[in-house]
Amino acid sequence: MANTYDCDVAIIGGGPAGSTAGSLLKKYDPSLRVVILEREAFPREHVGESQLPAISPILNEIGVWDKVEAANFPIKVGATYRWGNTKGYWKFDFLLRPFIDEPRPAKFSNQREATAFQVDRSVYDKILLDQARELGCDVYEQVRVDGIDTVGDRVEGFTISPQKQDGLSGTPLDGVSQVRARHYVDASGVSALLRKKMEIDVSSPTNLRNIAIWDYWQNAEWAETVGTGGTRIQVLSLSWGWIWFIPISPTRTSIGLVLPVSHFKDVGKKPEEIYLEAVTSDIRVSKLVAKATREGILQSTNDWSYLSDRIVGDNWFLAGDSCGFADPILSAGMTLAHTSGRRVAYSILELDRGELDAKWIREEYDQIHRDQILHHIRFADFWYSSNGCFTDLKENCAEIAKHAGLQLSAQEAFAWLSTGGFAGEDQSFAMKGTYRFSSIKTFTETLTDGKIDWVITKKNEFRLNLSGAQAKDISFMRDGRIEPTKCYRRNHNVLPLSGMYRIVYGAVSRESDAFKVYGLIRQALVASRYPGIEEGMFAAYEVLESMILEGWITAKYNKKRPVLSFGNEPEPDNSIGESVQALER
Repeated sequence: MANTYDCDVAIIGGGPAGSTAGSLLKKYDPSLRVVILEREAFPREHVGESQLPAISPILNEIGVWDKVEAANFPIKVGATYRWGNTKGYWKFDFLLRPFIDEPRPAKFSNQREATAFQVDRSVYDKILLDQARELGCDVYEQVRVDGIDTVGDRVEGFTISPQKQDGLSGTPLDGVSQVRARHYVDASGVSALLRKKMEIDVSSPTNLRNIAIWDYWQNAEWAETVGTGGTRIQVLSLSWGWIWFIPISPTRTSIGLVLPVSHFKDVGKKPEEIYLEAVTSDIRVSKLVAKATREGILQSTNDWSYLSDRIVGDNWFLAGDSCGFADPILSAGMTLAHTSGRRVAYSILELDRGELDAKWIREEYDQIHRDQILHHIRFADFWYSSNGCFTDLKENCAEIAKHAGLQLSAQEAFAWLSTGGFAGEDQSFAMKGTYRFSSIKTFTETLTDGKIDWVITKKNEFRLNLSGAQAKDISFMRDGRIEPTKCYRRNHNVLPLSGMYRIVYGAVSRESDAFKVYGLIRQALVASRYPGIEEGMFAAYEVLESMILEGWITAKYNKKRPVLSFGNEPEPDNSIGESVQALER
């Protein structure tokens, strides 16, 4: 009879998705027995090194941010692009004001809450997996999941085989061939073991078919240095592809090439040939590697966006790349891995408590995370379709534009990218996927060479419009709990009644005059001790603008009243006579 390992949660894969899920499960319920089964031995190389700011608060929640900061990874303050028809190089930064130089290692506070890291995955992933182990997860490396036993939509267990290699002959899994749990998580990446076992289809909602080729370099110069340890990734288009240039340690740089598979086949060159051709011919990259040494571990992979038809079942969840994958142009991979791992952990914790509707918990995860992936796929399509330099992609991009109704004017492109609304994971900001409202607006204007006016700089009377909306609950995650939060739903759009949305909703429900609305919002931010009032006001402007765009607010112009001018806002009217507490009801 086979020896069986019994636990509460069994996770396949120890990458960012699996380690995030495991760490949060143990943090919020130490009584759980959580096992992470990792096929490889860490540290191991892995591509996907550039992060987005949405990861930083998750690292802090896990309790690992200080360890990641102490590893001295470059601070990602933004990106520099040379893309398509845009002239020269243009920069995009996460911070609303210039980066302030400070000694490292620094704390997770102030500007560092809005920056990200560029990481050497061999070091970073081991830090995360070790943290899961320290928090109490049973972590076993070099253990292969050979089979998955299922009955209908339910997982009954895993069949495993530990790889008896150096240092592992004494593992507690010796002789164990079955793992059984109450919950199962597939964080096995593109292997997607559980998803494939369940025969869940994946769709590829894009016509783009790219491949990626990459290698690592020692002692390449940084294209840009910002303060102590800060930099921007470089995204540089060629006439037949694009190059990423990502410093991932003080001395190590990831340099990759993404190109259409059709071009790769047409030129008939080996991956190394076409890779070196791109690196040595690019005017910026060739100078940066002039005195550098290539490590010579060239790798390549298909780089095709896809989305799983569903990502949750009776007693199982998908997380990370097993759910879907979006083209790396937006650096979304690790962010989607961490955010999915976090939501899986919260979902399992609530399912165990039994206080919320189980079907609703699963539906929330499936809808929210699949929408995130789909947005990044659509956004990547927009980047490629707006790039006239990709001659080999013209037909594909034209088909994308036709299918999406995308005419590449700034207004139309922005409207298309906005489909589904801006209410995201963090309801203190107007976001789509993992990008803030203003970021998507900036990218759209740059790539289309157009302008998108802010309605709030043209209109000055605001009134709520809830016609046709239904009151529902959406999920809000905080401190290990999923809180059902009241919202209004209308078609695909959601209006949450929490965070910044709640403040803006409360202000507009009480006043129609724009500057009285702004005054109420400012008072609420001051009363709540919001960190950075001006940053908070800008976040409120984003929420207000998104609510107008989605039809939650009707905006009009009254010639007797002033309108907003960014950088020159009139002083708020502090004699409104409304209680700030009213905005919190």
